[in-house]
Amino acid sequence: MNRRRHATAAITVICALTVLASPALTLQAAAAPLPPPAPKKSLEEVRKEMDDLYRQAAVATDAYNLAEEKTREQSAEIVRVARMIVEGREKIEDLKARAGAAARAQYRNGGLPEDAKFVLTDDPQLFLDTAGRLKAGAKATTDLLGEMNRTQAQLDVYAKDAGLNWTKLESHRVRQAQAKKEINDKITAAKKLESALAAEERERLRRLEEQARNRAQTTWLGTGVLDGLKGDTTAAAKKAIAFATGQIGKPYEWGAEGPSSFDCSGLTQSAWGTAGRPIPRTSQEQWRLLPRVDIKDMRPGDLIVYFKDASHIGMYVGNGTMVHAPRPGRNVTLAGAGSMEILGVVRPN
Repeated sequence: MNRRRHATAAITVICALTVLASPALTLQAAAAPLPPPAPKKSLEEVRKEMDDLYRQAAVATDAYNLAEEKTREQSAEIVRVARMIVEGREKIEDLKARAGAAARAQYRNGGLPEDAKFVLTDDPQLFLDTAGRLKAGAKATTDLLGEMNRTQAQLDVYAKDAGLNWTKLESHRVRQAQAKKEINDKITAAKKLESALAAEERERLRRLEEQARNRAQTTWLGTGVLDGLKGDTTAAAKKAIAFATGQIGKPYEWGAEGPSSFDCSGLTQSAWGTAGRPIPRTSQEQWRLLPRVDIKDMRPGDLIVYFKDASHIGMYVGNGTMVHAPRPGRNVTLAGAGSMEILGVVRPN
């Protein structure tokens, strides 16, 4: 009993001390300094951050478009291989039927081909007449077996190719899914930055973007880069320009190739496709694979590639101007050809 009384008393004391200490702890916690609020970003900082996010989205868009193009190519290759497998199997069945017919005929003749019976005749002339046919028949049988073996070997190769193509197809689909997620994440982050601004601030942000482009264009023109630049071009380039400028006002949409919306490389590819010149799907592939020209030799219809990662592209239309699909939230428009950092120029024809 004494032990119980002592234990009860101890617990009572601990509880009392806890109650007495609580206000002090509360006061101490309340007195702790709060972390300082994060400094508000300037509009110029917001503009640069949004530009960076949209640039990253553009790079991911190129990755998506390339993966989509490879997926289409791989799907077409799988269909082609599948048809070849079907044709090969049909050929094998035909060869087997022919070989079976020959075997059945030999069985009916007591294990001897029909021509072999004539070889065993006592008639010399009949022997000579049929000996050649017997030799030809033997060669035909050998050829038949050889063709069966070759066809079967081809089927084995086709089956292996089909497996490899399926693996590649799945790999491209994974890349597509990853790129799609990154695109949406970057665009969402950029839109979140802009939506946090008041209406007046968003208008000022647009003016800042325009001023930055105008400064870059003025600096570019000030180098004399257009001095002596000729305005003549080809008939195909004129068709491409007419198509591209005809899309002005249509919205940017990543992965889009028209007709109601475009991304930057979707616009240039569609324009030159209309002119009869197929070109790669992405801005990076257009930069990598199309012939390059010096800016001093640039002519209308040429494509101007922007930024070190070739993440943007537009079409030069003359007089220092290009047409392009800028970014999400913007429409196809005319802009100064030097309003962004130029990587180089390529010529589709």
